[in-house]
Formats: sequence, C-alpha cells, structure tokens
Amino acid sequence: MSFTVGIVGAGPAGLLLGRLLHRAGIDSVVFENRDRDYVEQRQRAGILEQGTVNTLRAAGAADRLDRLGIPHDGIDLVYDGAAHRVDFVELTGARVWIYAQTEVVKDLIALRLADDLPLLFEAEVQSITLDPPMIHYRHDGQPHTFSCDYIVGCDGFHGVTRDLVPAPVLSRSFPYSWLGILVDAPPVHHELVYAHSRHGFALASMRSPTISRLYLQVPNGTTPDTWPDDRIWSELTTRLTPHTPNEGRITAKSVLPMRASVRQSMQQGPLFLAGDAAHIVPPTGAKGLNLAAHDVTVLAEAFTHLSQTGSPELLDAYTETCLRRIWRAQHFSNTMTTMLHISPDQTEFETQLQLSHLHHTTTSPPTTQSLAENYTGTTPL
Repeated sequence: MSFTVGIVGAGPAGLLLGRLLHRAGIDSVVFENRDRDYVEQRQRAGILEQGTVNTLRAAGAADRLDRLGIPHDGIDLVYDGAAHRVDFVELTGARVWIYAQTEVVKDLIALRLADDLPLLFEAEVQSITLDPPMIHYRHDGQPHTFSCDYIVGCDGFHGVTRDLVPAPVLSRSFPYSWLGILVDAPPVHHELVYAHSRHGFALASMRSPTISRLYLQVPNGTTPDTWPDDRIWSELTTRLTPHTPNEGRITAKSVLPMRASVRQSMQQGPLFLAGDAAHIVPPTGAKGLNLAAHDVTVLAEAFTHLSQTGSPELLDAYTETCLRRIWRAQHFSNTMTTMLHISPDQTEFETQLQLSHLHHTTTSPPTTQSLAENYTGTTPL
C-alpha cells in the first residue's frame, strides 16, 4: 500500500519516526511550529537506553552519537553519605549513553534535509480534521491544508493533537520540583550520581567531559532567581557527599515540575499519539526520550507492516503494545522518585523506610539487577 503520514512536531519522536518511515519507503511530512534554531537548542533529556541507541544505529542516525556519546556502565546511588555503585554491564550486559536530546535532534534534522524530505519549520498547526485526515496550518503568513492518510501527534504535552484522543488520562503530581543548572565545569563523577539526603535529592549528570548538568530538589513554585549561585553550590556539596561538585560558570538555570500522566488510549481513527503527547514521566528514571523512541519504533513497524501486507493489525494494537512499556517505565520512575526525594511533611519513619529501601536495593542482588534492567530498558515485559 502507498500512503502518506503527517507528523506534527519536530522533536526527537517526530524526526525519528520520519526517518524510520523514509527507510521503509513511506512518505511523510513533518510540521514544527518553532524555528530550527529553537528546536536544535531545546535542553531536554540526555540519557539514551541501549534500545534507543540500537534504533538510531539501525536508522543510520548514530554517526555522531558513536563518536561523541559517552557510554556509562553504571550509576552511583548515594545515601547516608556513602556511594554505592550499580554495575549495568555486569548485571544486564547493557549500558546507557550520555548524548543530549539537542544532539539527537540536530542529527535527525540534518539527515532529513540531506534526503530532501519535507520538514516545515514555523508551521503553526491550528486544527486537525480526522474524517478525512487533514492538517490545517499557517506557514509564511498564509493558511494551508495538508491532506494525508494518517496523522501522528509528536507535539508534546501542550500540543494540539493530544486532546483529539478522547480517552481517560491517569495522572499524579509530586510535592517538589527540580532546579536544573548547566555548568562550564567537568562532571562530578565519571558516571551519574543519584543522591538521597535529608536536605533533599540531588543528581549529578553531564553533557560532555567539560559541561556538567546538575539538579537539586526544590519546593514547588520555586523560581530560579531565588537560588543564587553560592546557595546552589552549598546545597550540591552537602547533598552529593562523598562526591564533590566542580564549580564553574553556571550558564543556565531552570525549574522542572515533577509529574506523571498516561493517556489510556494513544489512537483515534487515523490519529496516533507518541511521546509526551501521550505520556509524561518524572525525570528521575531517565525514561521520557526513551519512551518516545520506543513509541515511534512500534508505530513505524506497524506502518511498515501495513504498507507491505495491507493489514492494519499492528496499527490497531499500537496502544496496547506501547502501554506495557509505558506503565513499566512509570512504575520504575515513581519508585526512584519516592525512594530518593524528601517530601515537605516527611516523618522520620518515612525517611527510615527510604534508607531501608536504598540499602536493600544496593545489597540484594535480585533487587539491584531489577534496577539495572529497568534503567537500561532491558527489563522483561
């Protein structure tokens, strides 16, 4: 069968889907309401699971990743002032990579443009018709309508597509946020550090060997200007012990709310949702970008099956197939979040439960392996 897919959103999900469809001989057009510079500079996730890396390699989109990505074989869990390493490779045979979402997006944009495939920046999608499928948008100041056979919403939590799927949304919010900073300084440690402290959670990550990405748990409603640099460094030093942060010029500060949501259906007629348009996970488990990549991989396989056989069987099963991994990721992210963060009204009893959970996680081989499987995305479904 020959058909065309309209993709709303040029983030990693939309661009990867377009790449996978092109490799399968299926036409697509990608619409993005922002300009190229904005899209290529959005700071988002930076941890890629083994499966995501495998997908990018199979799609011919991993040349720079293989040259510049930083493989991590494990993480440090810090509690009671001591660090405990979880060795992913030893436990699962898999690892994760540090490679920023901005770089994934740059790679996929460059490939799409090199292939001379339609990618419309500053194309504001104003409405969508499902019967028949049409995307109504403005581009270069003029209204346009694009007719296609299928539409995929990869336009995020605030996009226009998600509410066109009339399905229940299950959600929860957390009583804290993350203050994230980008620093011109070498990383705290050669692998990620997740730290539980009575002062609150801290995470030490990186973007490169010379740029650190650091996070602090802060109260909801916090604004970055209430956290001057000296306060940030003091809290990071306290919470990350025994690791010591390398101070440097802070180039960016932002506050990220912690929330989780799942739309119980990801499809409505010819419309399919992927990534943040369908689900949000708290960032503690490093699952957001990886879930989006899994969604579009499943969807590309379903479109390819339809093209080759004429059967919509895999498309019909799209939601069911994706939700198994989505709920596994939600459970893992929720577990990591509640195990490591201090709630505003937390009692000493609850703190001791967290410390017991952390001790069990780092000393019980089956529990440690479960964490490694979930983090690397290799857990059985």
